[in-house]
Amino acid sequence: MKKVENKIMLITYANTMGSDMKALEEVLDRYFKDVFGGIHILPFFPSSGDRGFAVINYDNVDPALGTWDDIDRLGEKYYLMADFMLNHVSIRCPEFKDYMKNGDASPYKDMFIDWNQFWPNGEPTEEELEVMYRRKEKGPYMEFVRDDGKKVKLWNTFFQEQIDINPYSAATQEYFERNLGLIAKHVPLIRFDAFAYASKRPGTSCFFVEPEIWDVLEIGMKPLRATGTEMLPEIHENYHIQLKMAERGYWVYDFALPMLLLHGLMTGRTDRLIHWLNICPRKQFTTLDTHDGIGVVDVEGLLTDEEIDYVREKVDEITLPAKPYLKFPGIMIKTSGKQAQRYQLGCTYYSALGCDDRAYLLARAVQFFTPGIPQVYYVGLLAGENDIEALKRGEEPRSINRHTYTEAEIAEAVKKPMLQDMYRIMRFRNTHPAFDGRVDIGEDKADGTLTVTWTNGEHFARLDADFRDKSFCITHTDNGEVKVLYTQKGR
Repeated sequence: MKKVENKIMLITYANTMGSDMKALEEVLDRYFKDVFGGIHILPFFPSSGDRGFAVINYDNVDPALGTWDDIDRLGEKYYLMADFMLNHVSIRCPEFKDYMKNGDASPYKDMFIDWNQFWPNGEPTEEELEVMYRRKEKGPYMEFVRDDGKKVKLWNTFFQEQIDINPYSAATQEYFERNLGLIAKHVPLIRFDAFAYASKRPGTSCFFVEPEIWDVLEIGMKPLRATGTEMLPEIHENYHIQLKMAERGYWVYDFALPMLLLHGLMTGRTDRLIHWLNICPRKQFTTLDTHDGIGVVDVEGLLTDEEIDYVREKVDEITLPAKPYLKFPGIMIKTSGKQAQRYQLGCTYYSALGCDDRAYLLARAVQFFTPGIPQVYYVGLLAGENDIEALKRGEEPRSINRHTYTEAEIAEAVKKPMLQDMYRIMRFRNTHPAFDGRVDIGEDKADGTLTVTWTNGEHFARLDADFRDKSFCITHTDNGEVKVLYTQKGR
Protein backbone atom coordinates (compact mmCIF):
# COMPACT_ATOMS: atom_id res chain seq x y z
CA MET A 1 0.00 0.00 0.00
CA LYS A 2 1.46 3.35 -1.09
CA LYS A 3 1.39 6.20 1.40
CA VAL A 4 0.13 9.72 0.51
CA GLU A 5 2.50 11.50 -1.88
CA ASN A 6 2.69 15.05 -3.18
CA LYS A 7 1.39 13.97 -6.58
CA ILE A 8 -1.86 14.73 -8.38
CA MET A 9 -4.87 12.61 -7.40
CA LEU A 10 -7.58 11.42 -9.76
CA ILE A 11 -11.21 11.49 -8.53
CA THR A 12 -13.32 8.85 -10.25
CA TYR A 13 -16.03 6.28 -9.80
CA ALA A 14 -14.90 2.70 -10.22
CA ASN A 15 -17.02 2.32 -13.36
CA THR A 16 -16.99 5.64 -15.22
CA MET A 17 -13.67 5.18 -17.06
CA GLY A 18 -14.29 1.52 -17.77
CA SER A 19 -16.80 -1.02 -16.51
CA ASP A 20 -14.96 -1.87 -13.30
CA MET A 21 -11.66 -1.46 -11.44
CA LYS A 22 -9.72 -3.74 -13.74
CA ALA A 23 -10.85 -1.69 -16.74
CA LEU A 24 -10.02 1.53 -14.86
CA GLU A 25 -6.50 0.27 -14.23
CA GLU A 26 -6.07 -0.63 -17.90
CA VAL A 27 -7.26 2.82 -19.01
CA LEU A 28 -4.86 4.56 -16.63
CA ASP A 29 -1.96 2.37 -17.79
CA ARG A 30 -2.74 2.99 -21.46
CA TYR A 31 -3.55 6.70 -21.56
CA PHE A 32 -2.37 8.37 -18.35
CA LYS A 33 1.04 7.01 -17.42
CA ASP A 34 2.68 9.20 -14.75
CA VAL A 35 -0.21 11.71 -14.90
CA PHE A 36 -1.41 10.65 -11.42
CA GLY A 37 0.17 9.55 -8.19
CA GLY A 38 -3.10 8.87 -6.36
CA ILE A 39 -6.73 7.92 -6.91
CA HIS A 40 -9.83 8.76 -4.91
CA ILE A 41 -12.19 5.96 -5.88
CA LEU A 42 -15.68 7.18 -4.99
CA PRO A 43 -17.73 4.71 -2.90
CA PHE A 44 -17.16 1.19 -4.20
CA PHE A 45 -19.13 -0.72 -1.57
CA PRO A 46 -22.58 -2.33 -1.89
CA SER A 47 -25.02 0.59 -1.80
CA SER A 48 -28.74 1.28 -2.13
CA GLY A 49 -28.55 4.77 -3.62
CA ASP A 50 -26.94 8.20 -4.00
CA ARG A 51 -24.37 6.81 -6.44
CA GLY A 52 -22.71 4.73 -3.75
CA PHE A 53 -23.07 7.05 -0.77
CA ALA A 54 -25.85 4.96 0.85
CA VAL A 55 -23.53 2.15 1.93
CA ILE A 56 -25.12 -1.15 2.96
CA ASN A 57 -21.89 -2.61 4.28
CA TYR A 58 -18.15 -2.00 4.09
CA ASP A 59 -17.14 -5.63 4.37
CA ASN A 60 -16.88 -6.20 0.64
CA VAL A 61 -16.32 -4.33 -2.59
CA ASP A 62 -19.44 -4.26 -4.76
CA PRO A 63 -18.97 -7.40 -6.92
CA ALA A 64 -19.99 -5.44 -10.03
CA LEU A 65 -16.97 -3.18 -9.48
CA GLY A 66 -14.27 -5.57 -8.31
CA THR A 67 -12.72 -7.04 -5.19
CA TRP A 68 -10.38 -6.04 -2.38
CA ASP A 69 -7.63 -7.63 -4.48
CA ASP A 70 -8.31 -5.05 -7.20
CA ILE A 71 -8.10 -2.28 -4.60
CA ASP A 72 -4.82 -3.66 -3.27
CA ARG A 73 -3.35 -3.96 -6.76
CA LEU A 74 -4.22 -0.32 -7.51
CA GLY A 75 -2.78 0.55 -4.11
CA GLU A 76 0.62 -0.75 -5.17
CA LYS A 77 0.67 1.74 -8.07
CA TYR A 78 -1.18 4.73 -6.54
CA TYR A 79 -1.91 6.07 -3.09
CA LEU A 80 -5.65 5.58 -2.60
CA MET A 81 -8.47 7.36 -0.81
CA ALA A 82 -11.79 5.75 0.11
CA ASP A 83 -14.98 7.21 1.57
CA PHE A 84 -16.55 6.55 4.93
CA MET A 85 -19.94 8.02 5.77
CA LEU A 86 -19.56 9.26 9.33
CA ASN A 87 -23.07 10.75 9.42
CA HIS A 88 -25.30 8.09 7.89
CA VAL A 89 -25.87 4.55 6.68
CA SER A 90 -28.20 2.91 4.17
CA ILE A 91 -31.68 1.98 5.35
CA ARG A 92 -30.86 -1.44 3.81
CA CYS A 93 -27.88 -2.02 6.12
CA PRO A 94 -28.05 -4.96 8.56
CA GLU A 95 -28.06 -2.69 11.62
CA PHE A 96 -31.09 -0.67 10.53
CA LYS A 97 -32.96 -3.77 9.34
CA ASP A 98 -32.35 -5.33 12.76
CA TYR A 99 -33.80 -2.24 14.45
CA MET A 100 -36.86 -2.30 12.20
CA LYS A 101 -37.37 -5.99 12.99
CA ASN A 102 -36.65 -6.06 16.73
CA GLY A 103 -37.57 -2.51 17.76
CA ASP A 104 -36.57 -1.53 21.27
CA ALA A 105 -34.95 -4.94 21.79
CA SER A 106 -32.46 -4.35 18.99
CA PRO A 107 -28.82 -3.81 20.04
CA TYR A 108 -28.75 -1.09 17.37
CA LYS A 109 -31.70 0.93 18.68
CA ASP A 110 -29.53 3.77 20.01
CA MET A 111 -27.54 3.90 16.79
CA PHE A 112 -30.36 5.88 15.18
CA ILE A 113 -31.58 9.30 16.27
CA ASP A 114 -35.21 9.50 17.34
CA TRP A 115 -36.45 12.89 16.14
CA ASN A 116 -38.97 13.34 18.95
CA GLN A 117 -36.60 12.28 21.72
CA PHE A 118 -33.90 14.63 20.41
CA TRP A 119 -35.92 17.79 21.08
CA PRO A 120 -36.63 18.86 24.67
CA ASN A 121 -40.30 19.48 23.79
CA GLY A 122 -40.69 16.45 21.55
CA GLU A 123 -40.69 18.62 18.41
CA PRO A 124 -38.52 21.59 17.41
CA THR A 125 -39.91 25.05 18.00
CA GLU A 126 -40.17 27.39 15.02
CA GLU A 127 -37.05 29.14 16.27
CA GLU A 128 -35.11 25.88 16.56
CA LEU A 129 -36.17 24.80 13.09
CA GLU A 130 -35.29 28.20 11.64
CA VAL A 131 -31.68 28.19 12.84
CA MET A 132 -31.06 24.63 11.62
CA TYR A 133 -28.80 24.13 8.63
CA ARG A 134 -30.69 21.70 6.45
CA ARG A 135 -30.90 20.20 3.00
CA LYS A 136 -34.68 19.95 3.03
CA GLU A 137 -37.22 22.74 3.30
CA LYS A 138 -39.02 20.70 5.97
CA GLY A 139 -37.32 19.08 8.92
CA PRO A 140 -34.60 16.48 8.27
CA TYR A 141 -36.52 13.38 9.29
CA MET A 142 -38.37 10.38 7.89
CA GLU A 143 -41.12 8.22 9.35
CA PHE A 144 -40.80 4.45 9.49
CA VAL A 145 -43.08 1.69 10.71
CA ARG A 146 -41.27 -1.01 12.66
CA ASP A 147 -42.29 -4.65 12.46
CA ASP A 148 -44.03 -4.29 15.83
CA GLY A 149 -46.31 -1.68 14.26
CA LYS A 150 -44.85 1.32 16.05
CA LYS A 151 -44.28 4.46 13.99
CA VAL A 152 -40.91 6.15 14.57
CA LYS A 153 -39.62 9.44 13.26
CA LEU A 154 -35.86 9.30 12.68
CA TRP A 155 -33.27 11.89 11.72
CA ASN A 156 -32.61 11.90 7.96
CA THR A 157 -30.38 14.68 6.60
CA PHE A 158 -30.11 13.63 2.98
CA PHE A 159 -31.93 11.18 0.73
CA GLN A 160 -34.58 8.58 1.47
CA GLU A 161 -32.12 5.68 1.22
CA GLN A 162 -29.94 7.16 3.98
CA ILE A 163 -30.51 7.41 7.72
CA ASP A 164 -28.40 9.41 10.20
CA ILE A 165 -26.54 7.71 13.02
CA ASN A 166 -25.67 8.81 16.54
CA PRO A 167 -21.86 9.00 16.97
CA TYR A 168 -22.15 8.83 20.76
CA SER A 169 -23.93 5.46 20.72
CA ALA A 170 -21.80 2.46 21.74
CA ALA A 171 -23.24 0.54 18.77
CA THR A 172 -22.18 3.31 16.38
CA GLN A 173 -18.69 3.46 17.81
CA GLU A 174 -18.33 -0.30 17.43
CA TYR A 175 -19.54 0.14 13.82
CA PHE A 176 -16.86 2.81 13.29
CA GLU A 177 -14.12 0.65 14.84
CA ARG A 178 -14.96 -2.40 12.76
CA ASN A 179 -15.45 -0.73 9.40
CA LEU A 180 -12.78 1.94 9.58
CA GLY A 181 -10.31 -0.69 10.75
CA LEU A 182 -11.14 -2.80 7.69
CA ILE A 183 -10.84 0.05 5.18
CA ALA A 184 -7.56 1.20 6.75
CA LYS A 185 -6.00 -2.14 5.84
CA HIS A 186 -6.33 -1.22 2.16
CA VAL A 187 -5.95 2.58 1.84
CA PRO A 188 -3.73 5.20 3.54
CA LEU A 189 -6.31 8.01 3.39
CA ILE A 190 -10.00 7.97 4.32
CA ARG A 191 -12.45 10.74 3.55
CA PHE A 192 -15.08 11.44 6.22
CA ASP A 193 -18.07 12.28 4.06
CA ALA A 194 -20.66 14.77 5.40
CA PHE A 195 -19.17 14.54 8.88
CA ALA A 196 -20.12 18.13 9.85
CA TYR A 197 -23.78 17.06 9.97
CA ALA A 198 -22.95 14.56 12.72
CA SER A 199 -22.66 17.34 15.33
CA LYS A 200 -26.24 17.91 16.46
CA ARG A 201 -27.51 19.92 19.43
CA PRO A 202 -31.01 21.41 19.94
CA GLY A 203 -31.11 25.14 19.30
CA THR A 204 -28.10 25.16 16.98
CA SER A 205 -27.50 24.81 13.25
CA CYS A 206 -26.77 21.09 13.81
CA PHE A 207 -23.87 21.58 11.39
CA PHE A 208 -20.24 21.87 12.53
CA VAL A 209 -21.42 22.67 16.06
CA GLU A 210 -18.56 23.43 18.42
CA PRO A 211 -17.27 21.95 20.63
CA GLU A 212 -19.30 18.83 19.72
CA ILE A 213 -17.75 18.57 16.25
CA TRP A 214 -14.31 17.98 17.73
CA ASP A 215 -15.67 15.20 19.96
CA VAL A 216 -17.32 13.56 16.94
CA LEU A 217 -14.14 13.87 14.96
CA GLU A 218 -12.10 12.27 17.74
CA ILE A 219 -14.57 9.35 17.89
CA GLY A 220 -14.09 8.81 14.16
CA MET A 221 -10.32 9.24 14.35
CA LYS A 222 -9.81 6.74 17.17
CA PRO A 223 -9.73 3.65 14.90
CA LEU A 224 -7.45 5.46 12.42
CA ARG A 225 -4.88 6.59 14.97
CA ALA A 226 -4.09 2.95 15.71
CA THR A 227 -3.01 2.39 12.09
CA GLY A 228 -1.61 5.83 11.25
CA THR A 229 -4.26 6.25 8.56
CA GLU A 230 -4.79 9.83 7.44
CA MET A 231 -8.18 11.54 7.18
CA LEU A 232 -9.66 14.18 4.87
CA PRO A 233 -12.89 15.78 6.15
CA GLU A 234 -15.44 16.62 3.46
CA ILE A 235 -17.10 19.95 4.33
CA HIS A 236 -18.78 22.16 1.76
CA GLU A 237 -19.27 25.41 3.65
CA ASN A 238 -17.64 28.76 4.34
CA TYR A 239 -13.86 28.72 4.00
CA HIS A 240 -13.44 29.67 7.67
CA ILE A 241 -14.32 26.08 8.58
CA GLN A 242 -11.43 24.79 6.45
CA LEU A 243 -9.11 27.23 8.22
CA LYS A 244 -10.27 25.92 11.60
CA MET A 245 -9.63 22.33 10.57
CA ALA A 246 -6.21 23.25 9.18
CA GLU A 247 -5.24 24.94 12.44
CA ARG A 248 -5.62 21.54 14.14
CA GLY A 249 -3.34 19.87 11.63
CA TYR A 250 -5.92 18.02 9.52
CA TRP A 251 -5.93 17.78 5.77
CA VAL A 252 -8.63 20.00 4.25
CA TYR A 253 -10.18 20.70 0.86
CA ASP A 254 -9.72 23.91 -1.09
CA PHE A 255 -13.32 24.23 -2.27
CA ALA A 256 -12.95 28.02 -2.64
CA LEU A 257 -10.53 27.84 -5.57
CA PRO A 258 -13.08 26.78 -8.25
CA MET A 259 -15.31 29.84 -7.92
CA LEU A 260 -12.35 32.20 -7.45
CA LEU A 261 -10.81 30.99 -10.69
CA LEU A 262 -14.11 31.27 -12.55
CA HIS A 263 -14.47 34.83 -11.29
CA GLY A 264 -10.92 35.71 -12.31
CA LEU A 265 -11.21 34.20 -15.77
CA MET A 266 -14.60 35.79 -16.38
CA THR A 267 -13.55 39.29 -15.23
CA GLY A 268 -9.81 39.42 -15.91
CA ARG A 269 -9.20 40.19 -12.23
CA THR A 270 -6.82 38.32 -9.93
CA ASP A 271 -7.07 40.31 -6.69
CA ARG A 272 -9.58 37.95 -5.03
CA LEU A 273 -7.57 34.90 -6.07
CA ILE A 274 -4.26 36.35 -4.88
CA HIS A 275 -5.76 37.16 -1.48
CA TRP A 276 -6.91 33.55 -1.10
CA LEU A 277 -3.62 32.03 -2.24
CA ASN A 278 -1.87 34.04 0.48
CA ILE A 279 -4.15 32.88 3.31
CA CYS A 280 -5.28 29.39 2.21
CA PRO A 281 -4.09 26.31 4.15
CA ARG A 282 -0.95 24.64 2.87
CA LYS A 283 -1.93 21.12 3.93
CA GLN A 284 -4.85 20.75 1.57
CA PHE A 285 -6.21 19.02 -1.51
CA THR A 286 -7.23 21.41 -4.26
CA THR A 287 -10.16 20.93 -6.61
CA LEU A 288 -11.80 22.58 -9.59
CA ASP A 289 -14.51 19.98 -10.08
CA THR A 290 -16.01 17.09 -8.12
CA HIS A 291 -18.84 14.58 -8.48
CA ASP A 292 -21.20 17.07 -6.76
CA GLY A 293 -20.51 20.16 -8.86
CA ILE A 294 -18.98 23.58 -8.26
CA GLY A 295 -19.37 24.80 -4.67
CA VAL A 296 -20.89 28.24 -4.07
CA VAL A 297 -21.17 28.56 -0.29
CA ASP A 298 -17.46 27.85 0.15
CA VAL A 299 -16.44 31.22 -1.29
CA GLU A 300 -18.75 33.55 0.63
CA GLY A 301 -16.61 36.32 2.12
CA LEU A 302 -13.84 35.82 -0.44
CA LEU A 303 -16.14 37.12 -3.18
CA THR A 304 -18.91 39.64 -2.58
CA ASP A 305 -22.53 38.58 -3.05
CA GLU A 306 -22.58 40.54 -6.30
CA GLU A 307 -19.45 38.79 -7.56
CA ILE A 308 -20.88 35.38 -6.67
CA ASP A 309 -24.12 36.23 -8.47
CA TYR A 310 -22.15 37.34 -11.53
CA VAL A 311 -20.38 33.97 -11.79
CA ARG A 312 -23.56 32.04 -11.03
CA GLU A 313 -25.51 33.90 -13.71
CA LYS A 314 -22.77 33.30 -16.26
CA VAL A 315 -22.82 29.56 -15.50
CA ASP A 316 -26.63 29.55 -15.59
CA GLU A 317 -26.52 30.96 -19.11
CA ILE A 318 -24.27 28.09 -20.13
CA THR A 319 -26.51 25.45 -18.55
CA LEU A 320 -29.76 26.80 -20.05
CA PRO A 321 -30.08 23.82 -22.44
CA ALA A 322 -30.30 21.56 -19.39
CA LYS A 323 -33.19 23.39 -17.73
CA PRO A 324 -36.12 21.64 -19.49
CA TYR A 325 -34.84 18.27 -18.28
CA LEU A 326 -34.22 19.12 -14.62
CA LYS A 327 -36.86 17.68 -12.31
CA PHE A 328 -35.63 19.86 -9.43
CA PRO A 329 -33.06 22.67 -9.25
CA GLY A 330 -30.26 20.69 -7.65
CA ILE A 331 -28.81 20.61 -4.18
CA MET A 332 -30.32 23.26 -1.90
CA ILE A 333 -29.61 24.38 1.64
CA LYS A 334 -31.75 26.27 4.13
CA THR A 335 -29.89 28.49 6.58
CA SER A 336 -31.12 30.76 9.35
CA GLY A 337 -33.11 33.75 8.13
CA LYS A 338 -32.72 32.92 4.44
CA GLN A 339 -34.74 31.26 1.73
CA ALA A 340 -33.44 27.92 0.49
CA GLN A 341 -30.56 28.60 -1.86
CA ARG A 342 -28.37 26.65 -4.23
CA TYR A 343 -25.48 24.94 -2.56
CA GLN A 344 -23.53 24.09 -5.71
CA LEU A 345 -23.63 24.75 -9.44
CA GLY A 346 -24.44 21.75 -11.62
CA CYS A 347 -21.98 22.05 -14.50
CA THR A 348 -18.72 20.57 -15.71
CA TYR A 349 -15.80 22.94 -15.21
CA TYR A 350 -14.95 22.92 -18.90
CA SER A 351 -18.52 23.90 -19.78
CA ALA A 352 -18.54 26.56 -17.04
CA LEU A 353 -15.66 28.22 -18.92
CA GLY A 354 -17.60 28.13 -22.17
CA CYS A 355 -15.46 25.22 -23.47
CA ASP A 356 -12.63 27.73 -23.92
CA ASP A 357 -9.43 25.67 -24.17
CA ARG A 358 -7.17 28.59 -23.25
CA ALA A 359 -9.15 29.50 -20.14
CA TYR A 360 -9.39 25.87 -19.08
CA LEU A 361 -5.67 25.16 -19.44
CA LEU A 362 -4.84 28.33 -17.50
CA ALA A 363 -7.25 27.30 -14.74
CA ARG A 364 -5.55 23.93 -14.43
CA ALA A 365 -2.08 25.46 -14.49
CA VAL A 366 -3.05 27.73 -11.58
CA GLN A 367 -4.52 24.77 -9.70
CA PHE A 368 -1.29 22.78 -10.14
CA PHE A 369 0.70 25.71 -8.68
CA THR A 370 -1.75 26.36 -5.82
CA PRO A 371 -0.56 25.25 -2.36
CA GLY A 372 -1.67 21.67 -1.69
CA ILE A 373 -2.10 18.45 -3.63
CA PRO A 374 -4.24 18.84 -6.77
CA GLN A 375 -7.21 16.58 -7.41
CA VAL A 376 -8.58 16.24 -10.95
CA TYR A 377 -12.08 14.83 -11.46
CA TYR A 378 -12.30 12.28 -14.26
CA VAL A 379 -14.72 14.43 -16.32
CA GLY A 380 -12.31 17.36 -16.04
CA LEU A 381 -9.44 15.07 -16.99
CA LEU A 382 -11.16 14.64 -20.36
CA ALA A 383 -12.47 18.23 -20.64
CA GLY A 384 -15.97 16.81 -20.52
CA GLU A 385 -18.95 18.98 -21.46
CA ASN A 386 -22.34 19.00 -19.77
CA ASP A 387 -24.10 15.66 -20.24
CA ILE A 388 -27.53 16.86 -21.39
CA GLU A 389 -28.41 13.39 -22.70
CA ALA A 390 -28.21 11.99 -19.15
CA LEU A 391 -30.77 14.55 -18.03
CA LYS A 392 -33.00 13.74 -21.00
CA ARG A 393 -32.97 10.12 -19.80
CA GLY A 394 -34.40 11.32 -16.48
CA GLU A 395 -31.26 10.94 -14.39
CA GLU A 396 -30.74 13.19 -11.37
CA PRO A 397 -29.39 16.75 -11.89
CA ARG A 398 -25.84 15.90 -10.81
CA SER A 399 -25.63 13.48 -13.75
CA ILE A 400 -24.83 16.52 -15.87
CA ASN A 401 -21.28 16.13 -14.53
CA ARG A 402 -21.11 12.33 -14.20
CA HIS A 403 -20.79 11.02 -17.73
CA THR A 404 -19.75 7.38 -18.11
CA TYR A 405 -17.02 7.15 -20.74
CA THR A 406 -16.42 4.27 -23.11
CA GLU A 407 -12.83 3.49 -23.95
CA ALA A 408 -13.48 4.74 -27.47
CA GLU A 409 -14.61 8.12 -26.04
CA ILE A 410 -11.50 8.28 -23.85
CA ALA A 411 -9.20 7.39 -26.75
CA GLU A 412 -10.73 10.20 -28.82
CA ALA A 413 -10.76 12.80 -26.00
CA VAL A 414 -7.09 12.43 -25.09
CA LYS A 415 -6.05 13.35 -28.64
CA LYS A 416 -7.08 16.93 -27.97
CA PRO A 417 -3.91 19.11 -28.06
CA MET A 418 -4.99 21.15 -25.04
CA LEU A 419 -5.34 17.98 -22.97
CA GLN A 420 -1.98 16.66 -24.12
CA ASP A 421 -0.51 19.95 -22.90
CA MET A 422 -2.36 19.59 -19.60
CA TYR A 423 -1.06 16.04 -19.07
CA ARG A 424 2.46 17.30 -19.76
CA ILE A 425 2.07 19.95 -17.05
CA MET A 426 0.62 17.33 -14.68
CA ARG A 427 3.63 15.05 -15.15
CA PHE A 428 5.88 18.04 -14.46
CA ARG A 429 3.91 18.86 -11.29
CA ASN A 430 4.36 15.27 -10.07
CA THR A 431 8.11 15.14 -10.56
CA HIS A 432 9.71 18.56 -10.15
CA PRO A 433 11.41 18.87 -6.72
CA ALA A 434 10.45 22.55 -6.33
CA PHE A 435 6.89 21.55 -5.36
CA ASP A 436 8.20 19.97 -2.16
CA GLY A 437 9.52 23.35 -1.05
CA ARG A 438 8.22 26.83 -0.25
CA VAL A 439 5.58 28.72 -2.21
CA ASP A 440 5.59 32.49 -2.76
CA ILE A 441 2.63 34.37 -4.19
CA GLY A 442 3.51 37.48 -6.17
CA GLU A 443 2.05 40.82 -5.14
CA ASP A 444 -1.31 42.00 -6.41
CA LYS A 445 -0.49 44.52 -9.13
CA ALA A 446 -4.18 45.20 -9.84
CA ASP A 447 -3.59 44.40 -13.51
CA GLY A 448 -4.99 40.87 -13.86
CA THR A 449 -1.62 39.16 -13.53
CA LEU A 450 -0.58 36.37 -11.19
CA THR A 451 2.82 34.97 -10.25
CA VAL A 452 3.35 31.82 -8.18
CA THR A 453 6.87 30.53 -7.45
CA TRP A 454 7.89 27.29 -5.76
CA THR A 455 11.44 27.06 -4.41
CA ASN A 456 13.27 24.09 -2.94
CA GLY A 457 16.99 24.67 -2.46
CA GLU A 458 18.47 25.28 -5.90
CA HIS A 459 15.25 24.24 -7.65
CA PHE A 460 12.38 26.50 -8.64
CA ALA A 461 9.19 26.37 -10.72
CA ARG A 462 7.34 29.55 -11.63
CA LEU A 463 3.99 30.38 -13.17
CA ASP A 464 3.42 33.82 -14.70
CA ALA A 465 -0.13 34.38 -15.91
CA ASP A 466 -2.28 37.18 -17.30
CA PHE A 467 -6.00 36.59 -16.84
CA ARG A 468 -6.92 39.36 -19.29
CA ASP A 469 -5.70 37.50 -22.37
CA LYS A 470 -5.39 33.99 -20.81
CA SER A 471 -1.64 33.88 -21.47
CA PHE A 472 0.80 32.12 -19.15
CA CYS A 473 4.32 30.78 -18.99
CA ILE A 474 5.89 28.07 -16.81
CA THR A 475 9.64 28.28 -16.22
CA HIS A 476 11.76 25.98 -14.10
CA THR A 477 15.22 24.71 -13.28
CA ASP A 478 16.56 21.60 -14.99
CA ASN A 479 20.05 20.41 -14.05
CA GLY A 480 21.03 23.93 -13.09
CA GLU A 481 19.61 25.56 -16.22
CA VAL A 482 16.47 27.71 -16.42
CA LYS A 483 14.07 26.33 -19.02
CA VAL A 484 10.59 27.08 -20.32
CA LEU A 485 8.21 24.16 -19.86
CA TYR A 486 5.18 25.70 -21.52
CA THR A 487 3.97 29.00 -22.95
CA GLN A 488 0.43 29.97 -23.90
CA LYS A 489 0.66 33.24 -25.80
CA GLY A 490 -1.78 36.11 -25.58
CA ARG A 491 -4.07 37.17 -28.36
